[in-house]
This record gives sequence, C-alpha cells and structure tokens, in this order.
Amino acid sequence: MSDTAIHFVHGNSFPSGTYNTLFQHLRAHYSVHALPMHCHNPQFPVTDGWPALVQELIAALESMHKAPVILLGHSMGGMLSLMVARQRPDLVRCVVLLDAPVVAGWRAVLLRYAKFRKFDDKFSPARFSAKRRTLWPDAAAAYQQYAEKPMFQRWEPQALRDYVEHGLVAHPEGVTLRFKREVETAVYRTLPHDLAKTIQAPFPVPVGFVGGEDSVECRLAGMAATQKLVGPYFKRIAGGHLLPMEAPQATAAAVHQMIQTLLG
Repeated sequence: MSDTAIHFVHGNSFPSGTYNTLFQHLRAHYSVHALPMHCHNPQFPVTDGWPALVQELIAALESMHKAPVILLGHSMGGMLSLMVARQRPDLVRCVVLLDAPVVAGWRAVLLRYAKFRKFDDKFSPARFSAKRRTLWPDAAAAYQQYAEKPMFQRWEPQALRDYVEHGLVAHPEGVTLRFKREVETAVYRTLPHDLAKTIQAPFPVPVGFVGGEDSVECRLAGMAATQKLVGPYFKRIAGGHLLPMEAPQATAAAVHQMIQTLLG
C-alpha cells in the first residue's frame, strides 16, 4: 500500500463495499478511502442538481484527509467528483472519471426539459429503479436471483458476493436493499443538467476518463463534452458501464496508468 491516497465515490445504488475487488488491486499502489454509502445522510438530501450531495463529499474529504487526494468516481461518483473539484480544488490532486460521461449540449437541454415536464423517467433508469425488487427471504436467495440476471453474469463472482454482502441489510422478513430504492430513483430524477458550467475551461485540476467500450451509458450521454474536457487523458477498455465489477483488475490497471499520466 502506498501513502498516495485515492478517495473513491461509488455509483448510484452500489455501496462502496461492492467495489472491494477493485480496491484490492488499487491498494498495490494507493491507500483507498471511501464513504461506505452516499445519498442517505438526512443532512445532505437528494435535490435537483445534487448540491447537498456535493457538500456531503466535501465534508467527507475534509474530515477523512489532511492533504489533497485523487478523486476516483464511478458513474454518479464521477459527476460528484467533478463538481467538488470545481468548487474545492484545494482538496483534489486530480479526478478520474470511471465510466462517468458528462451530459452537456443538446442532451443536457433535453434532460432539463424532460425534468421540467415530469417525463424524464422515460429517458432514465428511474423507470426501472422505481420498480426494483427490495426484499428477499435471505442473502442466498438474493444472490441466486442476481446470478441469473445477464447483467450480473458479466461480473466477477467475487464482485457479486461483495454486492450481496454490502448491498443488503437485515429486515424483519429477511433482507432488503441497503441503498433504498426511493433514493436511487431520486438520484436519477435529479441528474445535473448544467454540467457545462462545471466543466468550463480551464478546469482547476487534471481530469482523465476510463470507460467501457460497450458502455450503453456512454453511448446515450455522448462523449463529445467528456473528450473536450479530458483531451488526451481518455481511455476505453473492454467492458460495459459496470466495468469496475466486470473487470476489476483491468480497470485498476487502467486507472493506475491514468493517474500516473495525470500527475506526471
């Protein structure tokens, strides 16, 4: 383990423990830190554009670290990392966006309009998360259900075990999701639609992107704004949007290479 610190910010609905296999590979080069779970502290509610979630991450950085850190954020976590780096660059050495494309241009205009007209569920994962199953008789039953889904069949087996271990909590009728379905849906419904302001040049810290070649999220979001932001610090590897769980070793290697390049 190195004294060089990464602060990791997880994706929507996946508590940080889900990424433990990725962390194990990163710890060959870095100390890895993270809040166990974002978005559930009533002091930092989920509201449009996520301003309180940004403050939650700032508070975590201030309390957990004595020096600037590398921010590594997956999906939602990447967007939060960008917004924090813009507001408080004194806390951040560099940012690595892990399959976290920036929504800007006409897509951001469409997102803003859809939110205003209250039909954004038609264009976001909220239409799925609002109906997500939340209760199982035990962890084994949850694992079995997930293991049969094509999405989770792409994951490394240990990553799925980590998700079941860290993503479920006890319930009077068995086990339930730790990351509440209602919160996950609220996060999708309040996606920032004004990131163009956040990424205006010059950005105060170096930023790189590591994403999946088969990421549907990248295709839907478009990559023009992200590529303009990161310039040459852009890399795609085999995998989809959930590549940290699908290919944790390859993801860690790409992240390490990106960090070394960003920090020179």
